Amino acid sequence: MLNIRKTIYLLVVGLVMASCAKDYLDTVPTSSTATPTIFETTENANLAINGLNKLMTRQYLGSQGFNGEGTIKMYYGEYPGNHFFVNLPGWANVINGNFRENVNSIYLYYPWYYYYMLIGNANAIITYIDDARGPESDKQFIKAQALTYRAYSYFMLTQLYSKRWMDSNNGASEGVVLRTDVSTGDMPLSTLAEVYKQVYDDLDEAISLYSASGRQRKNNYDPDINVAYAVYARAAVTRQDYPKAATMAANAREGYPLMNNSAYRAGFYTPTSEWIWSSYGASDETLYFYSYFAYIAYNSSASAVRTYPKCISKELYEKIPATDIRRDLFLDPTGYAYTISTGIAGTPLTNRARQLYPDINSGARVYAFMQFKIKAEDMPGVGNLNHFRSSEMYLIEAEAKYFMNDAPGARQALVKLVKDSGRDPQFATTKSGQELLDQIKFYRAIELWGEGFDWFDHKRWGDPIKRKATDQGGNFVSVLAVNIQPNEGNNWVWMIPSKETDFNKDL
Repeated sequence: MLNIRKTIYLLVVGLVMASCAKDYLDTVPTSSTATPTIFETTENANLAINGLNKLMTRQYLGSQGFNGEGTIKMYYGEYPGNHFFVNLPGWANVINGNFRENVNSIYLYYPWYYYYMLIGNANAIITYIDDARGPESDKQFIKAQALTYRAYSYFMLTQLYSKRWMDSNNGASEGVVLRTDVSTGDMPLSTLAEVYKQVYDDLDEAISLYSASGRQRKNNYDPDINVAYAVYARAAVTRQDYPKAATMAANAREGYPLMNNSAYRAGFYTPTSEWIWSSYGASDETLYFYSYFAYIAYNSSASAVRTYPKCISKELYEKIPATDIRRDLFLDPTGYAYTISTGIAGTPLTNRARQLYPDINSGARVYAFMQFKIKAEDMPGVGNLNHFRSSEMYLIEAEAKYFMNDAPGARQALVKLVKDSGRDPQFATTKSGQELLDQIKFYRAIELWGEGFDWFDHKRWGDPIKRKATDQGGNFVSVLAVNIQPNEGNNWVWMIPSKETDFNKDL
């Protein structure tokens, strides 16, 4: 297989447009990527941004279900976390995080490959767009979008391949390889502080260019200024830069009111009022059985769902207040029989689930605590994939204000998210200190369940993974019922893959 530097180069110079009509490319994402010749005009350069959009929902590396950003959410955010159960003991090495030190593992390599591919294409756009023919406002907007992609990708790489900020000696620890042009030569690792500085610089420039351009995006899958603010907020809270996180979170959610309860129950497959950024999905651009929705959507016809439906942890579910609508998004087994050791529902509970959700596939198993939050719009797994919601921004604001010693501000953000939105009309909080932080963490867990945050949150907080086995009051099968401390497993840092170190002589 090609080393990562050659892969980036080939993706940058490889333009695949022959099978798609131009007007189609202008309306929905395609897999086209960028070459210098495409930047002759800003009209053509829009195709390069369109290609970046599509790269987030393509199949990669020929196996294992790697499907762009959806794989990051499932395999790296949810599977190894604390609150997501799937009865896959044969996947224990993935779910328990055992590949983080295996430099030859495809699971260790995939995020590095994927995000540097996005970075390589974004770098080409940033390098060549200024010389394109076309309105200055178009060049500004396109460059801002590419900068947003690059900042997001570098931030995601640091979450995986670098230490927690709290363990980094104020960023002096190793970050990742910081490539910001179209060269593919040998380069050392930058420090984590240097990578975050680049992320901040890219987002500052992007925000300035978005504003100067005066342009508005046409589609939810196109980055815009709110997306830049949202990336900034997530990066800043991870870096423990709490004033910046609070400010950017408030900016990001501006114009994206929280969805009502009806929209919340609609399946999370199409943009709502609070979706800040997503990836396009449709039946004519499906990944079939390799899509995110084919792995998680409760109504999917894919075997990954029919045989192994995705479930919330019993422990988290039982903490959700009865008055909270999010409790209804999971199958409550109270009063029904199910196989405790596996979670497989008995006939009465299965019938109850099918009565509540008749679109469950007729051949699917039903599990206690299985999820009904996320569904597919079409089979086997079609849907728009959310990346940022205003809900997350309220939670970032709450967390940031807590660490800024602004407990009233933190509580107010929680009230806006939970009570004022109607998610739980009975919600109230007077908590402070550790109890308030625990409450913020709890509402992150139930609000963002299944969307790819669980492991990343536990890592940045330095919180251990503690999964309870079925005989301990939980619902994890024994091989997955593990306790993983923050200092175990290479401190949760994914090592640099051999496909980089074997060819990059500066590492």
